[in-house]
Amino acid sequence: MEALLSSVCQKSHFLGSSWKSSYQVFAEALKWCAAISDASLGKSLHSHVVKQGHTSCLFVSKALLNMYAKCRAFDDCHKVFDEMPDRDAVAWNILLSGFSSSRDHDSEVTRLFNAFRAGKDPKPSSITLAIVLPVYSRRGSRSAGRSVHAYAVKSGMESETLVGNALLSMYAKCGSVLDASAVFRGIADKDVVSYNAAIAGLSENKLMEDALDVFREMIESSVFPNYATIVNILPVCSALGASIGYLLGKEIHGYVLRRAELGGEVSVVNALVSLYLRIGLLREAECLFNRMEYRDLVSWNSMIAGCALNGEWWKALGIFRDLICTEMTGVDSVTVISVLPVCSQLGDLLKGKEIHCYVLRRPALLEDTSIGNALINFYAKCYFIEAAFGTFSSIPRKDLISWNTMLDAFGVNLFESEFVELLHWMFSDKVKPDAVTILTVVQFCAALLRLRNVKETHGFSLKSGVLHSRSEPTLGNALLDAYAKCGNMNYAEKMFESLSGKRNVVTCNSIISGYLTHGSHVEANMIFERMSERDLTTWNLMVRGYAQNEHPIEAIDLFHELHYHGIRPDSVTIMSLLSVSTQMASVRLLRQCHGYIIRACFEDAHLIAALLDSYSKCGSINCSYKLYCSSLQKDLVLFTAMVGGFATHGMGKEAISIFDDMLEHGVKPDHVVITAVLSACRHAGLINEGVKVFNSINRVHRMAPSMEQYACVVDLLARGGRIEEAFSFLNQMPVEANGNIWGSLLGACKTHHDVDTGHVVADQLLKVENSDIGNYVVLSNLYAADARWDDVLEMRRMMKTRDMKKPAGCSWIEVGKRKDVFVAGDFSHPERSRIYGVLSQLNKQIKDLFETHLV
Repeated sequence: MEALLSSVCQKSHFLGSSWKSSYQVFAEALKWCAAISDASLGKSLHSHVVKQGHTSCLFVSKALLNMYAKCRAFDDCHKVFDEMPDRDAVAWNILLSGFSSSRDHDSEVTRLFNAFRAGKDPKPSSITLAIVLPVYSRRGSRSAGRSVHAYAVKSGMESETLVGNALLSMYAKCGSVLDASAVFRGIADKDVVSYNAAIAGLSENKLMEDALDVFREMIESSVFPNYATIVNILPVCSALGASIGYLLGKEIHGYVLRRAELGGEVSVVNALVSLYLRIGLLREAECLFNRMEYRDLVSWNSMIAGCALNGEWWKALGIFRDLICTEMTGVDSVTVISVLPVCSQLGDLLKGKEIHCYVLRRPALLEDTSIGNALINFYAKCYFIEAAFGTFSSIPRKDLISWNTMLDAFGVNLFESEFVELLHWMFSDKVKPDAVTILTVVQFCAALLRLRNVKETHGFSLKSGVLHSRSEPTLGNALLDAYAKCGNMNYAEKMFESLSGKRNVVTCNSIISGYLTHGSHVEANMIFERMSERDLTTWNLMVRGYAQNEHPIEAIDLFHELHYHGIRPDSVTIMSLLSVSTQMASVRLLRQCHGYIIRACFEDAHLIAALLDSYSKCGSINCSYKLYCSSLQKDLVLFTAMVGGFATHGMGKEAISIFDDMLEHGVKPDHVVITAVLSACRHAGLINEGVKVFNSINRVHRMAPSMEQYACVVDLLARGGRIEEAFSFLNQMPVEANGNIWGSLLGACKTHHDVDTGHVVADQLLKVENSDIGNYVVLSNLYAADARWDDVLEMRRMMKTRDMKKPAGCSWIEVGKRKDVFVAGDFSHPERSRIYGVLSQLNKQIKDLFETHLV
């Protein structure tokens, strides 16, 4: 033991020209053990203290007490304290400080403090209160904190800076801002800690402008901000908005540069980097980051998360690579959690797997549940559900987030059996679901249109208390939306009424969407008119709803109202207006939409494809082709729209040319674009080209032809006069032909006067489809062409018996801002007299010209 004491004294710099008193040596040695948290060495010294008879020395006893407290040997600490003959306030404070260092012993701190306060002598000091109050604040025990405050007032310690700072921090963390403010104003001698606690407390309670006012007061006082002040106030600047945050941040940055001791503090520079990243000034953040002499892991994590926040995915990944290449010991959970969403955004499955391997080689990271949850989410976003479930299964200590993340992965991808099994597993493990779990289940049931399961989930949420009167409306909104999607507007309305005290914009949007889906635009408009607050989604829902329910005028009026309220339309709004343009065949409105897309710099590929398709549907195929040629980023949707446009205008060769161009670009076709090409060949009479495209479906593209594609080929052959070949092809199809295929063949038989084949086809058609009046008309005309008047009469009789009427033909023309509609047999047009007068004159001129030509 002498050798041990000698070693301790050497390390503690206690060897010199003369030895100190032995009890002093023990006390200093025990202090050194506390500093390095070496409980085993401290226990050895304790045994030697007992042997030497120094246990009665208060100086040594306090050193032992402090050593056990700092080493978190709480049982030994308690024994030493109980054996102390005289306990002063310092001993009590050491004991309380030791137990307060562990959240697991908060109740013991409360018990000890009550015992200390109940004694006659000694009494708690300001240091005691400063130790106990943070324990109450982290427990959220406001009542206990008030009790300590009352004790401080009675003891005359309230105005002391140390106690005031502790009370201020306690009230702020418990959400009692008014009490915290009163305590702050009552501190007689405010120091930097007072101001820092006030700024941090106001910031935590989202009172950013008040926090900024306190900071200004601090600048004007004689108290100088320290590094903690700067770190606390910079997030306040960013929370006030980009423009204000930029101005304030620059001022604080200048202040930091003028004080060299702050500019060299890495935490201050990290806070500045984080500020610039939050307000979108990536270049300034990079410059500051690159000039840092020393970077800790927080610096790297801030840059990675900041780049991801600003959509600079590749840059975030590059910084992560630089971090891995540095001499730092490694990354932490924050790094991994920040970089994995970057990999999922880029769809970089390989890089994500590399990070997963990095985690697997480091036990500390592997045991972190939050990293496991992030990996599940990454694999789910990359649609690698098997790997997501494998990661979930390997997490040693699953938390509720783990279960919710895996459930969401199965739910989004509609893995029904896996979702149900995982839910059963969760309940069997006695894991209690929260609002997020219920929300995931509701959304999953809504996606599958399972009304019964939505009701069951609703009932469970009520019984378990997850959905209650004080809960956030998020789950209630989801239930409302689920009922609407499942077609039960009665339940959706009841849910809407139950949320009367908690309705927000999302609530109203959900019920509006439900009404519009079911064609109840009057009810939707009533909700819309009563809304005190509307967002762009609300307007988009209403515009789209009117467009889908064929109320184009109302949709346009609503769009003008949106503009009047100063709301900037987005790509979804314009998409709905494109639909209105095609309904009205309004090229003028279409060009206005096109102009807005250019001015707003929308680069949505689907929006460009929809614009192209709208131009072709409105007859402006040249505008469609110009738009196609000017698009730098061509995807499958754009190619499909252009092929469909040419097909609609009977330009088969042009459609095939676009299809070939698509294949040259390496874009893999789907059934939609192939059907569009076949349709183009059909309308243009390109039989050989169409057959070649059809044969490539299976041979080249490895897909099974669809029923619609079979119908295109039958119609293609039949229109070209190859009736027998079409009939043979139809009979050799691997799937049973539907009414459309038989109908197209019957039409071709009528066109080419093939009555015999037409009679056989008609028999088959009427077996498959006997409610389409068009089939009866074609068959009647076919019989009439062959002078089979009895069969014609029979067809007419059957149509009359079944009350079938052919819809009237309709055409329209846009003149100025008005659409004029003409229906066969309709005489209701307001300008009919002028129109028929002009037609009469034209008819007379044609007759005169014809008679002159004959003469």
